[in-house]
Amino acid sequence: MRGGHATNKPRTPGATAVVVGGGISGLLAARELAIAGTSVTVLEATGSWGGCVGSHVVAGLHLDSGAESFATRSQAVADLAREVGLAEKIVAPHPGGAWVQLPDGARELPKTGVLGIPANPWDPEVRRSLGFAGALRASLDRWLPASVGTSSEVTSVSALVRARMGKKVLERLVSPVVGGVHSADPVLLDVDMVAPGLRAGLRKHGSLAAAVAAQRKAGAGTAGAGTAGTAPAKAGSAVAGLKGGMNTLVAALVADLRDRGVELITEKRAEDVLRTGNGWRVLAAGSTFDADRLVVALDGPAAVGLLEKSVAGLADLRPAPGPLVSLVTLVVDLPELDSRPRGTGILVAPQTPGIKAKALTHATAKWDWLAEEAGPGTHVLRLSYGRREEAGGGVDLVLDDDSLLAAALEDASALLTVPVSRADIVDWDVVRWAGALPFAAVGHKQRVAQVRKVCAAADGLVVVGGWLAGNGLAAVVADTRRQLAQGSADEPAIP
Repeated sequence: MRGGHATNKPRTPGATAVVVGGGISGLLAARELAIAGTSVTVLEATGSWGGCVGSHVVAGLHLDSGAESFATRSQAVADLAREVGLAEKIVAPHPGGAWVQLPDGARELPKTGVLGIPANPWDPEVRRSLGFAGALRASLDRWLPASVGTSSEVTSVSALVRARMGKKVLERLVSPVVGGVHSADPVLLDVDMVAPGLRAGLRKHGSLAAAVAAQRKAGAGTAGAGTAGTAPAKAGSAVAGLKGGMNTLVAALVADLRDRGVELITEKRAEDVLRTGNGWRVLAAGSTFDADRLVVALDGPAAVGLLEKSVAGLADLRPAPGPLVSLVTLVVDLPELDSRPRGTGILVAPQTPGIKAKALTHATAKWDWLAEEAGPGTHVLRLSYGRREEAGGGVDLVLDDDSLLAAALEDASALLTVPVSRADIVDWDVVRWAGALPFAAVGHKQRVAQVRKVCAAADGLVVVGGWLAGNGLAAVVADTRRQLAQGSADEPAIP
């Protein structure tokens, strides 16, 4: 048996659950239920598991087609990886660090920030990006009352950063990072959803910089802890990965669920759910599934659409859909990139002229295991497109595959300072993620609380996923486990 739970608890006689959605949150929910002794069925609308933790094969390399790392601000993902037998696979990225493309040129991205917010405005890398005046303005954060940026119930990333550290930090550091990670303008995003605990840290430590430093210290310790066969993460490193890609976590979870007797059904889209006298009924592509408990692990609009007829008050809490993100993966034969000219990748400030991409990840520079697999002179580049720029939901650059390829070649050449042409391409692919990134608009945390309250009133129902937990695997894994534990708190103990 895999993982930290050596055995399953005995099944509660007749205890059943249906999980709708086979992404990470759905698979993990199924595992938690199975460990508790419940008979579980998982329904996935597509033909594959994992949701935005996907995979594809490009030039013979098995690559992540979505998430390729996890935040180390908590132990959540690392613990899960260890439980499903992947302890030896946890790796830190190459310590080269990332860059940011500004209108006046490229700069190294400070390695001691959260969402680009610096822990020390006078750090040489920060000062090079901000200039003396910008660093001076940012350092005023240290003397501002802790109430600045924390007194209101809700605030955007933009409002917090501008109030504490000024316009330069917002435009030259935070906007590129937020755009690259969340595909949105920081003015639109709820800081408590995309950087949980940051405002609480500000109140505790007295400044935004100190709060960032505290989060980074905790994250660096997590990344290096218990990582077998690898060096501890470099101080300030905010992410870790898995040798073979994050998609190996999905494969390990699916194998673990099969070992536990969970029924896994693909290409079975849930079309409706109904309350029954003693549980829930799921209607899916001509089939009916009855269970005591229902877990809905879909994106926000889809979850509300499925449940709104059965759960009073939920229809009014439908969130905005996430942005359309297009990911272009290029495998190129280009030894000139062996020098890692822009470290592990480069984020693009929104105001930078002539660049359509919001970010480029030099994957073979970021992950040593991938560089070994690809071989000398072969490089994997991932360019992402699509950014939510206005409250009305506009998303830029919706292009066909060939147009995206042309844009990717032009952008990669400019960002990496090395010409990348069609002749250099060994293989390429485009993957589109529609709504995979939850759109955590200002006030979303309060909406989440309302959704949770409404759903808690429906016996036997648990709703999980990134739209409630916040973006990123660390948030999703921790929240899914928390919700399943709370949902089981009132149930009778298993004999």
